Amino acid sequence: MASLDRVKVLVLGDSGVGKSSLVHLLCQNQVLGNPSWTVGCSVDVRVQDYKEGTPEEKTYYIELWDVGGSVGSASSVKSTRAVFYNSVNGIILVHDLTNKKSSQNLYRWSLEALNKDSSPTGVIVSNGDYDREQFAENPVPLLLIGTKFDQIPENKRNEVLTRTGFLSEDFNAEEINLDCTNPRYLAAGTSNAVKLSRFFDKVIEKRYFTRDPSQMTAFTDRKRFNFKSLHYD
Repeated sequence: MASLDRVKVLVLGDSGVGKSSLVHLLCQNQVLGNPSWTVGCSVDVRVQDYKEGTPEEKTYYIELWDVGGSVGSASSVKSTRAVFYNSVNGIILVHDLTNKKSSQNLYRWSLEALNKDSSPTGVIVSNGDYDREQFAENPVPLLLIGTKFDQIPENKRNEVLTRTGFLSEDFNAEEINLDCTNPRYLAAGTSNAVKLSRFFDKVIEKRYFTRDPSQMTAFTDRKRFNFKSLHYD
């Protein structure tokens, strides 16, 4: 098992959205009993069977890098996180479905990770139309995961899911909504499990089966993203 090829996936989002609980569930298939704040970065590993059930099936390690979610403009915070953004093959953006600000801040997190030159100091709001084509050109696979789905009142769920649907469109990414304290949301055969497996397969595909894998792991030459507005009032 030690010789398995591996890919690196960042797990980004504000503090308190449940990133550590999510990573534990993804890697251990268990609920994290006593989650704590992540300082710096925590790494866990998941085993993924690429193209499972086909002649091309192969097993890989998925390294999930749970980056601490402290926001701020302090240079020390910025420089510490920048170290974790090297050689990234995929990004999972995590937000709390009951906290609209955590959803809005995903734009900041993605900008910081993809450009490594901006800290998520707050929500970007300005006049103009959001240019989603910026993410359509992004070579790094993204997955959007909303947590605390169980805490949304029944009469508010349609409203919340409509709002998060805009996020999915902007990031050109599939979305999964779940409760990290209930493994059934990721049970084998569910739509969430299928989306998750498809995302990891895409990350592996980009890393190992593209003509120029280096384009998938370096962002220093990428043009900077120009977010003009959000879909939130």
